[in-house]
Amino acid sequence: MRGARAALVFLTRLPGGTLSAEDFSRAPAWFGAVGLLLGLAQALVFLAAQQLWPPVIAAMLAVIAGIVLTGGLHEDGLADSFDGLGSGRPPARALEIMRDSRIGSHGAIALGLVLALRVAALAALGGVAPWVLIAAPALSRIVMALALRAGPYVRASGAGTGMTGPLGLPGNAVLALAGLLGLLGLTSVSVWAMLAGLVGLLPLAGLMRLWAQRRLGGVTGDILGAIQVLGEVGFSLGVLACL
Repeated sequence: MRGARAALVFLTRLPGGTLSAEDFSRAPAWFGAVGLLLGLAQALVFLAAQQLWPPVIAAMLAVIAGIVLTGGLHEDGLADSFDGLGSGRPPARALEIMRDSRIGSHGAIALGLVLALRVAALAALGGVAPWVLIAAPALSRIVMALALRAGPYVRASGAGTGMTGPLGLPGNAVLALAGLLGLLGLTSVSVWAMLAGLVGLLPLAGLMRLWAQRRLGGVTGDILGAIQVLGEVGFSLGVLACL
């Protein structure tokens, strides 16, 4: 379970105790499970908030809860990715831009639009939103783990450099189980909505990875964060399109 603790530390602001580099090498197998926990927390916030306020406020509070729990890790990656990739500069310079803690115009626009889309989609989903809030964080982090595994990781040092090894049968099984558990509630609502969510998730996440592959030759921690955020939004929009 040390790999699970490492995933929790890596993906959230929650404490996990003392961990080694070997523990973090096992962390990607548990990305989906951590996403499941985060999604459950967000769903509970949404359910509680909608008892007091309109759906749009409940959606905003659920999104804020996720950002608080993760420290905005993936949103920061999204903004940095769009700043770097959108700059049109050569790969080495684009990577430098992505390391810059300051947010540029490309990153600010992308972040604002994606957050607005996330809130709007959740508010429109109504009673289905809690199931989407559970499924989307888990599935988008599974895709993130697979993208990390597929690589290549283009930085000599960075958040994901020690996590690019094979997951193995146990690791893949843990990822698959997290995905199935995430989808379980949504399948009770509509199998077609579940499939539409996957159809929305995979192209957006895939296009982000393809963009990074063509511009940088691989992925970075920021790119992985962007894949997660776009995958989550894509899943929500896919489900909404089917309802």
